[in-house]
Amino acid sequence: QVRLVESGGGLVQPGGSLRLSCAASGFSLDGFAIGWFRQAPGKEREGVACVSNFDGKIYYGDSMKDRLTISTDNAENTVYLQMNNLKPGDTAVYYCAADQISVQAMCVRHRQTVIEYWGQGTQVTVAS
Repeated sequence: QVRLVESGGGLVQPGGSLRLSCAASGFSLDGFAIGWFRQAPGKEREGVACVSNFDGKIYYGDSMKDRLTISTDNAENTVYLQMNNLKPGDTAVYYCAADQISVQAMCVRHRQTVIEYWGQGTQVTVAS
C-alpha cells in the first residue's frame, strides 16, 4: 500500500526546533517531488518546502525561509524538514506529499495541481 507517514511534531516553546520526518512506503521517492505543507485553522494551505529528487531543485516558501532545511535520505526512503526558531504563527498541521511533478507545480501551484499522495499530517504547536 502506498503510504506517507509524518512524524516529529509536538509542542515546542517559541524559539525551539523540531525535525519532521516523512517516511514513504509502497513506492520509492526516487524520481518524485516531495513537499511539506502546513495549514492552520482559518488560513490557507501553504507550501513550506519542496524538493525534487529527479532534478535536485529545492523551494522554500516565504513564511519560514531561512529557518528551514529540507533533506532527503533515499536509502531510508524518507524526507526530513528541520525547523528552527519556531514562532507561535508556525502552529499548524504539517503534511507531506509526493508526486511525479515539478517543484513549481507542487509547492507553488498546489492549489491548481492534483497531488497524488498525501500523509495524514502531524500537529506542530508553538506556545509558551
